[in-house]
Amino acid sequence: MRRRVTSVLGLLLATALQAESLPTPAWLPATSQAAAWIEGDASVAFARHGTAAASHAAQALSTGAHEWALRLQAQRRQLQDGSSPSREWQAHLERPVRVNGKAALDSQLGDVERELARALLGEARHESARALADLWIAELAARQRESLAASQVVLADSNLTAVQKRRRAGDASLLDEQQAQAEAGDTRRELILARSALTKAQAALRARFGAEVPDEAMLGDVGEPAWAEAAWHARVMQEADAIKARQAELRRSRLTAARARADRVADPVVGAFIASEARGSERLLGLSLTLPLGGSHREQRSLQLAREADMSESALEQMRREVDLQARETWADAQGARERWLLSRETSRLTNENARLAQRAYTLGESDLQTLLLARRQAGLASAAALDARAEALRWEARLLIDAHQVWDLEHD
Repeated sequence: MRRRVTSVLGLLLATALQAESLPTPAWLPATSQAAAWIEGDASVAFARHGTAAASHAAQALSTGAHEWALRLQAQRRQLQDGSSPSREWQAHLERPVRVNGKAALDSQLGDVERELARALLGEARHESARALADLWIAELAARQRESLAASQVVLADSNLTAVQKRRRAGDASLLDEQQAQAEAGDTRRELILARSALTKAQAALRARFGAEVPDEAMLGDVGEPAWAEAAWHARVMQEADAIKARQAELRRSRLTAARARADRVADPVVGAFIASEARGSERLLGLSLTLPLGGSHREQRSLQLAREADMSESALEQMRREVDLQARETWADAQGARERWLLSRETSRLTNENARLAQRAYTLGESDLQTLLLARRQAGLASAAALDARAEALRWEARLLIDAHQVWDLEHD
């Protein structure tokens, strides 16, 4: 009973959320630009062509595969009385006719083909939106990682200069200078790696979407979800294009099975004919009706498609469970990523404060260089970890918005 009440409340909250339009976070591209990039994605274009093909398929199903056929026949009849032969001919115009409700079933099948194509297009847009958000955030993170690495190079160079001055003054050893040089080299190596990562992130975003991140764009703060878990989960289950596609496939399977059952009554062929006989002195006009007699093939085919419809029903239930599990895992990952970011942000603050105090102590001669370098190394690692945690949390926050179809006009799919 409690699960039922929770489900109903979640559905009501999801309905309320559906009417509410959430603003796109500033750290994601604007809706107009993102929608254009998504529509230009090759996978979305592929699915869009599929909707056009489905429209033609629906028209073909509604029209039916039966066509008029013209059959001509000529013969030469030799009479026994020795008179000249009679040249005779016949012309038949005939066409099969759909019976037993097949035309209506074909029309419904055409509608389901359109519905399935729209669901697949929505799924393609959904996956493309996920990829766009991931690549966008990856470039923002790579850009900030490069900036962080560059700041570490500046600190290391400044420290090396100070140590060299102290050594010339006899206040530092050769070991201290070599350690400072090693630190400077390490920071430059990290900067080179960060620049390579940024170049690859830019290339990935440009190759997939032809997009470029503006210079002023930057990672934002991780926020709390705009809704409770039950409401978000209900919304995801309601909007899941993968489920909609499976539902359309199930309806198509059932209609196909119904069409096969109806096809056990074969379509008759009706026609009209005209003939000339007896040296042209006789004209024949008539109608024809051909009734195919169905056999075991049609019956077995009907039973096969009925079982395939059962398979589609099982596939739909499996997809519902997969989407349900993925949604719960996404929520858990998003919450965990946010908590890790909060923890890593505080750790980074503490280690940077420790590095500041170590710098002051070294300047006053109260600690040695090794203590300062260790504090700086810890601060750099903590800052990088906080940046990674922030980017990961934002990726999951974007996933929450995209899976619920609350950004970039995905709710219109």
